[in-house]
Amino acid sequence: MLSSLQRRGVAPAATRRAAPAPTRVVVRRAVAMPVRAVFKPPTVSDTKAKFFEGYSKPIASIYSTVLQELLVQQHFMRYSKNYTYNEIYALGFVSVYEQILESLPEAERAGIFVAYVQALGEDPEMYKRDAARIEQAASSLTSPDSLTPDASGNDVQKALATISAAAAAGTFSYNKFVAIGLFRLLELTGAKEPAALERLVKAAGIKPDAVNRDLMMYKGVLSKLSAAREMLKEFVEREKRKQGEREAAKAAKLAGADKPAEASVQV
Repeated sequence: MLSSLQRRGVAPAATRRAAPAPTRVVVRRAVAMPVRAVFKPPTVSDTKAKFFEGYSKPIASIYSTVLQELLVQQHFMRYSKNYTYNEIYALGFVSVYEQILESLPEAERAGIFVAYVQALGEDPEMYKRDAARIEQAASSLTSPDSLTPDASGNDVQKALATISAAAAAGTFSYNKFVAIGLFRLLELTGAKEPAALERLVKAAGIKPDAVNRDLMMYKGVLSKLSAAREMLKEFVEREKRKQGEREAAKAAKLAGADKPAEASVQV
């Protein structure tokens, strides 16, 4: 016999198909994501090419070699992700530059400086101006005890405070020009003892070992350059003497050639 469900045309629960679930429409909203600028620094070759475009005159080999090595090193400092320009760095670089090229004429030295700094994508006038300002401020200090970081102090103290804050935050990019700048500050205040350097370096939040290492390398470069300048000076003087001897010999030879002719005329 047919059950009541069968008579009604209704399938049992076990055989009934489940009704399809309603389709869910998911609307995804576009979320604006910040686009980070891709860090694409120029290559070393680009920097060197820019320097030679800016200063195309020949440079004596002993200076050219040192300058190119320095430019390559500074290229990597300049395009480090944590690099930030500061006045102590400028003071250190200008001090190094002036000592390396001190034997060159002022006009040549100035022209090379402009091409060099511009090759690194920076402002040579800012370097000169900031270095001179920090140097003047340091010269007016009565003792190295005044070389302390202070954001509300004088120009030197403010510059040191900037370095100290960045070092504490782990964002400071140390380099040898900072070390030389710190050493120059001590020179300007008349400090000579190593303890003064250690106090200053620690106050700025920099490792003393790194500073001492870089200062030793810097002194070594200056020593080698000084020796090379002496050799160049001796070479130039020797060449001048040889040139004078050649000219004297040539003049004597010409004088000797003229005498027979004069004698024949008198006869």
